[in-house]
Amino acid sequence: MTKYLYLDGSCGISGDMTVAALLDLGGSRSRLDAVLQSLHLDSFDYTVERKNSYSISGCDFDVHLHHHEHHHEEHYHEHHHHEHRHLKDVYEIIDRGDMSGKARELAKKIFLIVAEAECKAHGCSLEEVHFHEVGAIDSIVDIISAAVLFDDLQIDGCIVNGLSEGCGTVVCQHGSLPVPVPAVLNIAEKYGIILRPTDNKGEMVTPTGIAIAAALKTSEKLPAAYRVRKTGIGLGKRDFGHANFLRAMIIEDVVDENQIYVIETNIDDSTAEELGLAMEKLLAAGAADVHFEPCFMKKSRPAYILRVIASAELLPRLEDIIFRNTSTIGLRKYPVERTCMEREIITVGLSGGDVKVKKCHLGDIVRYNPEYESVKTLAEQTGQPFRKVFDDARRKAEEEN
Repeated sequence: MTKYLYLDGSCGISGDMTVAALLDLGGSRSRLDAVLQSLHLDSFDYTVERKNSYSISGCDFDVHLHHHEHHHEEHYHEHHHHEHRHLKDVYEIIDRGDMSGKARELAKKIFLIVAEAECKAHGCSLEEVHFHEVGAIDSIVDIISAAVLFDDLQIDGCIVNGLSEGCGTVVCQHGSLPVPVPAVLNIAEKYGIILRPTDNKGEMVTPTGIAIAAALKTSEKLPAAYRVRKTGIGLGKRDFGHANFLRAMIIEDVVDENQIYVIETNIDDSTAEELGLAMEKLLAAGAADVHFEPCFMKKSRPAYILRVIASAELLPRLEDIIFRNTSTIGLRKYPVERTCMEREIITVGLSGGDVKVKKCHLGDIVRYNPEYESVKTLAEQTGQPFRKVFDDARRKAEEEN
């Protein structure tokens, strides 16, 4: 089973909606508190509350900025604001936060995605990009919080199958801009995020929101069937005249235990002994079949393709055996459909003893295959040639059935 986070972008996405949805999913509030305190940014606090958006209940994450009285602190405020303008300043804040390595890496990745998109929009370099939306303390808080909570939920991947976006214009520092704003489009283009236009006036997808989605996304396709483990609802702040929320779900793909898979891998640097042992182990662990096929790999190296046929439930076990017992560093697997003859084991009595025979049938096709070990045993006991015992057993089975 693989556990995914599924971000349902029917109402768009923003940083605060994502944080709220991840908290609602069970991301640790106390761990988040500890990380945000460790940033030592005195200029904000935040609230987490249950609220409603047009009768849909969800979690609301709200960052409050403390505005200094302007005439006293004009100079300080300017300087203070400048501190959080550039990417390296933001990275310094992330670095002093007390979070896991994974969360730190993810927070920086999200910021880099926004920085690159803003660079492209304004035609400047990464060093000189001035964050407006991102430099704002609330974006720093949103992005770090999203990274910390995602890491806390310990999920294998994230599915983003499209974000709904509004239309019209939005007012920002540079006057009025068309929706989607340039930074959002740049991220959608670079990371292949699907956008769905709606008639809602205004911005439904923010640069922070789509940057988080881009950084987390591992797939844009939902599994054919999935089980929902948990749902989190993060409320948005904007009023579009209807419920505005981001739904985040923890889902598991449902594996059909009976589905048959082929696992294969190309191996050019294992010894023959290692390969033989790998086959033994795979068969002992329940693989339906294992074979090697000669092939030529890059630089014309003679090599082998290892192919294993097995039911879905055995995949993790068999993949582990392949990685432990061969030199391969990767493998492929794909579901296959099979047509099999029905089979049953019958016993036939010959003069020297009994032989087991596999009876296979499909429609009006019937086939009798004496079992190797059984034939071998009787041939040894009676001193007859293997082939004679084999033929006798097959003939007897055909006569009797």
